[in-house]
Amino acid sequence: MLAERCLAIMAGAALFLALPASAEEAAVCAPVAKVRPERHLRQLTLDLLGRPPTWEEYKAVQQKGAVSQEDIRAMMSTEAFYARVRTFHRALLRSNISASVFNNGNSRLSGNGTTAAFGFGNNPSAALRGINGQSCNSEIEQSACLTTTQDPHAEPLTAGPRKCQDDMGVPMPVSFDYDTNFYTCTDLAAATANAVTDCSALTVAPTEANPWPKYRYFCDKRGSGAATKSFLCLPDKTKNTTAALTVETTDANGHIVSFDHPDPASKPALTTLKRCTLDVNLNNNIKGSYVSSLRGCIQREGYVTKPMGYWAPPGSPATVRVCAIEAQERDQNPWTRESCETARFTTDRSCGCGVGMRRCEVPAIGATTDPLYVRNVHDLRVAAINEEPLRIAESVVRLDEPYYNILTTRRSFVNGPLAEYFRQRQGVGVFSITAPAPVETLPALAYNDSNTWKEYTRDEAHSGVLTTPAFLYRFPTHRARVAEFYEAFLCKTFVPGPEASLPAPEDACNRENNLAKRCGCNYCHATIEPTGAHWGRYAERAAQFLPPTQFPRFDPKCRDCAIAGDTNCGGECSQYVMQAYDGDGASSLGLLKTYLYRTPDEEQNIEAGPRLLVERMYQSGELERCTVKRVWNEFLGRPMSAEEQRMYLAPLASDFAKSGHRFKTLVERVVSTDAYRRID
Repeated sequence: MLAERCLAIMAGAALFLALPASAEEAAVCAPVAKVRPERHLRQLTLDLLGRPPTWEEYKAVQQKGAVSQEDIRAMMSTEAFYARVRTFHRALLRSNISASVFNNGNSRLSGNGTTAAFGFGNNPSAALRGINGQSCNSEIEQSACLTTTQDPHAEPLTAGPRKCQDDMGVPMPVSFDYDTNFYTCTDLAAATANAVTDCSALTVAPTEANPWPKYRYFCDKRGSGAATKSFLCLPDKTKNTTAALTVETTDANGHIVSFDHPDPASKPALTTLKRCTLDVNLNNNIKGSYVSSLRGCIQREGYVTKPMGYWAPPGSPATVRVCAIEAQERDQNPWTRESCETARFTTDRSCGCGVGMRRCEVPAIGATTDPLYVRNVHDLRVAAINEEPLRIAESVVRLDEPYYNILTTRRSFVNGPLAEYFRQRQGVGVFSITAPAPVETLPALAYNDSNTWKEYTRDEAHSGVLTTPAFLYRFPTHRARVAEFYEAFLCKTFVPGPEASLPAPEDACNRENNLAKRCGCNYCHATIEPTGAHWGRYAERAAQFLPPTQFPRFDPKCRDCAIAGDTNCGGECSQYVMQAYDGDGASSLGLLKTYLYRTPDEEQNIEAGPRLLVERMYQSGELERCTVKRVWNEFLGRPMSAEEQRMYLAPLASDFAKSGHRFKTLVERVVSTDAYRRID
C-alpha cells in the first residue's frame, strides 16, 4: 500500500513543477499516517478483549504516548482474550450442530411428575397406548390396578384373572378411552334422554323396553376425580370412514361388540371398529412383542413413584410420578432379548427410560425465574458439544503451546451435561457418540453444573478438534470433513480448474462409481477420496468411532448376508459394503465401506486417522500461511490485499513458524503492523 501511494505521488509530478518550492519539497514519499495512541488502544481492546477501553486505560496510554508490546501481551493474558479466542474458533470451525442433530421428541417426557406423571406424550404413544400425544393414567397406581374401580366392561377378553404386569413384569393397561378421532362421545344422560345416567346401569341384558344396555361395551367413563362421567361413544357420523360402519355385531347377550362395514369386499378404508378392552395385542403372536391396541382405542397403564430424574435442580421433590412403562430400567426386552439401548426403546413396552431415567429427557419446565426451573436437556447437550472444540483451542493458546496442537492433542474437556451424557450412557436414540475415553476416567460433574469444564485425556485415536462430536456431526461425511479442513486450515476450496471438462453423456467413464476416477469428478475427488479416508474409522452422520476389534476391515458374516440378499443382516452390517454396483463392489462385499476403492497406501490413512493428515500438511507450509490470513482477516476485518500479501504474508508466516507456532505471537505481530495502525 505504501508503494501504491508513492506511485500516485510520482504520477502527479508534472503538477508539482508549477508549484512553489515549498510544495515541491512536500512531494516525497512520507510515512503512512498512523492512528493516535488513544485510537490504537481502542482498536486493540475492541479486537482483543471485545470491549472499549476504560478511562484509566486511556489516561495510562496518554501518559506513555503509545501502546507498548507489554500492554498488548497483558491484554492477551486476560480471560476476555481467551473468550475472544473461543469466538474466533467458533466461526472458524462453524461449531454449531443444532441443525445437524434433530431431537424429534421421541425420548422426551411430558408431564411434571406431580399432577401429571412423566411419560411419553408424543410419537411413541401410538405404539404404546394407541394414539399420539397420550400419556398414562396419572390417577391409578400401577400396582393397585386390581383394587381400582373400573368401567364395568373393562375386564380383558382373555381367560384368567386380570394382571397389572405380565409374567415378566411388563406393565399392562389399567384403563382405556375411546379415541374421538373415530368416535363421538356424548354424555350418557343426554344421549339417552336421562333413561340411563351411569355405565353401571348397562350391565343387564338389553330388552325391547330397555335397549340401551346393548351399548354396554361402548359406554366409557371419562374425566378424572369428582368430574368423572359416563359417556356413550359411537362411530363418528360426520366422517365418511366411520359413518359407513352401520352393521352392529352383537355377542350372545345382545351387547354390541363391533361396528362393521356392510360391504367389506369393496375394500373400504375402514371395515370395523371393535370394542376396546384391557388386552394388549402381540406382534406376529410373539410373546413380549407388544403392539398398539385396536383402532379407536387408547390404552393407558398407571403410574409408579420413583426418584426424580437426573435433570432435576437442587431442591426438587425427591420422588415423582412416572408412567409405569417409562419407569422401567431394563437394558433388553425380557421376552425377545432385543436391545433397549437403541432408538427402539421408545416403542418397546418392556424397555422404559433406564436407571435414573438416563435414556429419556425433558423440555424446559417452569419459569426461568423459578429456583426449580428445569432447562431443556437437548439444548444443554448441544451447547456443550458445540463448546468442546473451542475449549480445546483455548487451552492450547492459554498454555502457549504450538497452535496446531488444536488439531492433534488428545486433551479435551467436559462440563456437567456432557460428563453425565458419557458416564451414564444418556441420549440413546438421539445422538450416536462413542465415549472418548473409558467412562471411569471421565471427570465426575453434576449434571446441572454446565459452567464448570474439567480436563481429561481421550483415547489414542483422537486428534484435536477434528474428532470431536461437534466437528463430526457438523461435517457429517468424510468428504465434508476434508472440505472443512482444507478451507479452515489451508485456505483452499475444491473447485474444478479451467482445464476440467465433462465427457459426453454416452461415455462409459460417466458410469465409474469410484469418483476419484470418474471423468470430470476426478479433478477434485482424486484428492478428496483418499484424504477423507483419514476419518475412515469414524462413522458418517454420527460421532461413532469404529474400533478394529468390533469393526474389522472385513466381516465374513456381512459378506454371507450380502450374498444371500439380506442387506440388513440383523442391523449389524450398516458400516459394510452390502450391495455391488460394479466389479470392485462385487469383490468387496463384507468390506468396511471406507476401504472400498482405497489402495494399500491409502489404507494407511484410515488406520492412522486425522493426525497423519495434519503431520503431512506441516511439510508444505500452507498451514502457516493460511493461519496468518485467518488472523489478519479477523483483526483487520478484511482479507489481505495483493500488495499486503507481498509485504506481510511471508514474513509473518516465517515469524509464526520460528516462534514455534505460538498463536499469541502471531496475533501480536499482526496488531503491531503498520497496516493495522494506519489511517485509510
